[in-house]
Amino acid sequence: MKRRQRLAAIVAGAATAVATALSAGFLLSPNAGAQEDVSAQAQALWTNPNTGAARWVNQNPNDWRASMIRDRIAETPAGNWFTQYNPAGGIAAQVAAVVDGAASAGAAPVMVVYGIPNRDCGGHSGGGAPDHQSYRGWIDQIANEIDGPAYIVIEPDVIAHDCHSASERAEINTSLSYAAQKLNAASSEAKVYLDAGNSAWLTAAEAGSRLQAAGIQYADGFSLNVSNYRTTEEATAYANQIRGIVGSDKRAVIDTSRNGNGPLNPPNPNDWCDPDGRAIGKFPTTSTGVDGIDAFLWVKLPGEADGCAGAAGQFIPDLAYELANNAGSGWPGQVEPTDPVTSPTDGPTSDDPTTGGPGETDCTVHIDVVSDWGSGWQGKVSMTADQAVNGWTVSWTWPGSQAVTSSWNTQLTTSGKTVTAKDVGWNASVAAGQTKELFGFVASGTAADMDVPC
Repeated sequence: MKRRQRLAAIVAGAATAVATALSAGFLLSPNAGAQEDVSAQAQALWTNPNTGAARWVNQNPNDWRASMIRDRIAETPAGNWFTQYNPAGGIAAQVAAVVDGAASAGAAPVMVVYGIPNRDCGGHSGGGAPDHQSYRGWIDQIANEIDGPAYIVIEPDVIAHDCHSASERAEINTSLSYAAQKLNAASSEAKVYLDAGNSAWLTAAEAGSRLQAAGIQYADGFSLNVSNYRTTEEATAYANQIRGIVGSDKRAVIDTSRNGNGPLNPPNPNDWCDPDGRAIGKFPTTSTGVDGIDAFLWVKLPGEADGCAGAAGQFIPDLAYELANNAGSGWPGQVEPTDPVTSPTDGPTSDDPTTGGPGETDCTVHIDVVSDWGSGWQGKVSMTADQAVNGWTVSWTWPGSQAVTSSWNTQLTTSGKTVTAKDVGWNASVAAGQTKELFGFVASGTAADMDVPC
């Protein structure tokens, strides 16, 4: 029995009251019941609670930037990058932690395999495996831990880079083909994408040719715009040009993590490296409604530097705040753009006690819209606790004609417009200072982003 199946069995045994909901979250699209052309590809995406943004928010809850970064970045599903050839504890354990965390939430992780030898041509993100034989063994270890749904991006930028000799390029293509085959075979529910750079880097004809040489036939499709700023519209048109070359059965995913304002205009030599004035883009979703596009994903983690604002991969709160704030009030989420203040303010509190212990506990609970397809929508419920919570009950009344049609990781009941949700045991605890996603659901009616009683 593979790792994720073992975890699913444990959860089902510990929470039989929600076995049906958990099964839907683990095995089926959580958007079942949405319009047919969208639900076929709909899949909940996992939000890792241990990203740099999440850790910073937990450590700085009263910082004036914290609520914006929490609501717009830390609580948004984003990529999990595997960049170290031999990390502490081993690459298998690192991958297993992501796979198990996503499985426990009934969601699919976004995974980025980034370890090719001479990665980034020795630039800001240089490194990788010592040689290609070692790299393929590293891929084997990753593949052995993958179980269930996942969106896997293989080696951002390597196809588009031109620092390699003909013999090095041939070796790279062999490794990319190997990775695509191995990772695709790991799980029938996993989707694998070879990265093809962005629309300002290669012509569609050249990108298509390089994808074919790198084994696109073994992948589900290709990824675009990773860690870049080209608009979603431009990337979509570019994707369909490439599909005309590699085959219409190959689909694309687009990184929308930082393309809300598009690239610098006019461009300059640093338009790829932490440029000013950029903004987060479309919220991640696997229900794009766009032909040929499997998902809009946040592959790059907003707020993590490219190498100019800080070391590559370092979380920079000012960078994260600027990206989130620049998205404007129309971006999904309740927090409105604010101007910086000179002194910290206390976060919102509640005098309601939790159901799991004595005394008063300050906390906030928020419903976020994950995706919206018109006739229905997917939401997630998160709690931020100032004091430790051990056992929770969340209840709210819909403002309109909304109704929950399915849920996962909770015991949920409905009476009229009132919804009451309880923990299922294994997800009962929220640590002091932690922001934690409690459960997810699919609902009919108009999407509602709202605070609810704690």
